[in-house]
Amino acid sequence: MSSPVPSIHDTQVRKPGDTLRLLKDCMEQTVQALQATGIATETEITRTRVVFERSVSQGAPMDLLEILARVQGAEEEHVGIEVARITHAVSMVIHPSPPMVPFAGKLIAPSAFYESFDQLHKSARALLSPIIYAEDTDSIGTGALNPVAARIMAEEILATVDRRFGIKPFVTAVRMDYESWSFLSRKHFGL
Repeated sequence: MSSPVPSIHDTQVRKPGDTLRLLKDCMEQTVQALQATGIATETEITRTRVVFERSVSQGAPMDLLEILARVQGAEEEHVGIEVARITHAVSMVIHPSPPMVPFAGKLIAPSAFYESFDQLHKSARALLSPIIYAEDTDSIGTGALNPVAARIMAEEILATVDRRFGIKPFVTAVRMDYESWSFLSRKHFGL
């Protein structure tokens, strides 16, 4: 295994709300993680990147790890299992890695938070990293299929709330299983 994927703090500085920059950072860091794991060939990574970039240009977000599972030939009924395998490998090379939380899909959608922070809703939709709980602006959680996306969304939440209110909330980033993530993505983002 090669060196661990850099922390999100090592990336270029981006302004909160810069969705395209968030997606580019997520793609680059995820590609680095995939290369570090050796779980995908360069050809598979290139094909994954092309599908992801096309989905971004069409405004129809897709998760890089789900794309990779499909590029590697996972049949529909096995996508969740393959994504779990890929997600686990990626989580082993990023530090810190968001923990897996199997009950995340059962939490109530924070509609009022999304209404108050429309740009965070847009960022969460782009990264496919829904807000899984929000206790005012003091404690906020996000989760994703891709641990890189969850970390980036957590940083986006922290920066946005700090910029608006001058406070740094307690922000949690977690990984979700495929079924919970898919359910919350449909529920929160209408996908």
